[in-house]
Amino acid sequence: MSVWRTKSIEQSIAEGDEPEYQLKKRLTALDLTVFGVGVVIGAGIFTVAGRAAHTLAGPAILISFVIAAICCGLAALCYAEFASTIPVSGSAYTFSYATLGELVAWIIGWDLLLELMLGAAVVAQGWSAYLGVLLDRLGIIIPESVAYGSSFDLPAFLLVAVLTVLVSIGIQESMRVNLALVAVKVFIVLFVIVAGIGFIKSANYTPFIPDAVPTEGAGSTLEAPLLQTLFGLTPSAFGIGGILAGASLVFFAYIGFDVVATTAEEARNPAKDLPKGILGSLLICTILYCAVAIVMTGMVRYDQLSPEASLAKVFEDVGKPGYATLIAAGAVAGLTTVVMTLLIGSSRVVFAMSRDWLLPASLGKTNARTGTPVKITVGIGLLVALTAALTPIGKLEYMINIGTLTAFFLVSLAVPVLRRRRPDFDRPFTVPFSPWLPWLSAAICAYLMLTLPLETWIRFAIWMALGFGIYFAYGYKRSRLALGAHEDARASVPSKPAP
Repeated sequence: MSVWRTKSIEQSIAEGDEPEYQLKKRLTALDLTVFGVGVVIGAGIFTVAGRAAHTLAGPAILISFVIAAICCGLAALCYAEFASTIPVSGSAYTFSYATLGELVAWIIGWDLLLELMLGAAVVAQGWSAYLGVLLDRLGIIIPESVAYGSSFDLPAFLLVAVLTVLVSIGIQESMRVNLALVAVKVFIVLFVIVAGIGFIKSANYTPFIPDAVPTEGAGSTLEAPLLQTLFGLTPSAFGIGGILAGASLVFFAYIGFDVVATTAEEARNPAKDLPKGILGSLLICTILYCAVAIVMTGMVRYDQLSPEASLAKVFEDVGKPGYATLIAAGAVAGLTTVVMTLLIGSSRVVFAMSRDWLLPASLGKTNARTGTPVKITVGIGLLVALTAALTPIGKLEYMINIGTLTAFFLVSLAVPVLRRRRPDFDRPFTVPFSPWLPWLSAAICAYLMLTLPLETWIRFAIWMALGFGIYFAYGYKRSRLALGAHEDARASVPSKPAP
């Protein structure tokens, strides 16, 4: 009955073949790559890049994107090894169950829910804001009582509701819609790059790395990075410190490639297709991000970028409002795919946890016709829709980063652990230079976590306390491994001799 009990890889794979919990294998390497690109390219590139360049790094935001990509790339290698070795739904949750134990698996699963569900709500609100801008440019006004920023954000609620129905119908149908919207989104990003080149002024790149400027006193202790609070460091914008702080911020733009691993059981050839989908989507997004960063900071000087600006605002600044309208339309399409893929990812994590009986097993049963966990999908969709409509998310966006980085950190540590415990197991894809690269990945993730605000750590601690309460009140005694341990114990007790 130890909280460190682990579930064997063979058992995890066998449970995926149980009829009542079986998902349909329909996804190809292309589907998985498109899935990854669909969730990664979203609010980050349309909003975060401009704010990071203006307030933290200047034109050197390009370097920030590269640093964040390296962090995610190392974590992606670890995810690819696990996903090809253990092709089971649940992503980091399932991987850690086989290596670090049930309690760590629960922690990661709880973190992933924080990342995916809150991420879907935040992006749905961003979608509502972009929709309002687009419709306003077309002469259509959404009533203020139900628009973005109101007490009930109706567009955000309706978006999540419609996507929940679509995701419940089936994974392949969802991917068809995703493919079309991703194509639109990638076209818009390429349009920004190609159209923006003609407006670049080389003088805007000077200085490429602006001199560091102390920002002490800009915020309260709660708003300061934990690293600063612990060591009494003086925060600064620009310079080397600004580049690193920019990397912590634009990390948000890369979140999502790990969601590909949650669809492992639905891949036709997971051993080959999952690594291609994970690494391929990250590579494509990194190239596009770096190109956008170069164009954006070349079009408008970094100190003249609006902190809240989207890519559309950049084109307004150079006198192209028509281009801005087109980009706003692309943002609406792009953020739609992000919300949909986050809904799929969160439902698959809960599916894996319920199949392990850490949550009620009845939740995880799949529909015979659609091959999807409809109960879970509808429940999560309703919760996300209400959160998006009623909650002023604000600074809770940082919670997405800390949940993701925690999962990355633990998965990176788990790679060498599984290699030591199960050296015999077939690994279609392996992380090179292990254990050094996984350890480096964990170290970078830990550093980025320390750059997050203290108030984020406090909220994260509250979320984790709630998770521990649920685990020890329900899952600890009711999980498959716990009940199996009881049965093994009863079987090992010798029977009394007959009188």
